[in-house]
Amino acid sequence: YLWRALWPQLLASLDTGCVLIYETFADGNQSVGKPSRSDFLLRHGELLDVTRGLRIVAYEDGFLQPPPRYVQRIAAVADGTPDRRYPLCEGPASGA
Repeated sequence: YLWRALWPQLLASLDTGCVLIYETFADGNQSVGKPSRSDFLLRHGELLDVTRGLRIVAYEDGFLQPPPRYVQRIAAVADGTPDRRYPLCEGPASGA
């Protein structure tokens, strides 16, 4: 469930070593069902913006089925290290 007003409190509650695992509906979901209000759909890359400063362990933004839905999900660690991103899957190397 997305309630943007809680982000500051949620992130402030993460002590060093704590893990945040979060998934909710994303923009695009309005084309396949509910929720369809923009208030309840993450904008593209919004989870990355909100968790800036955490160590990103995994991040996905896209379409899943069944049932058909658009989601963003993230796993991040509050460890005091600089922001680093660790994608689950990378596309083909350039020039390959």
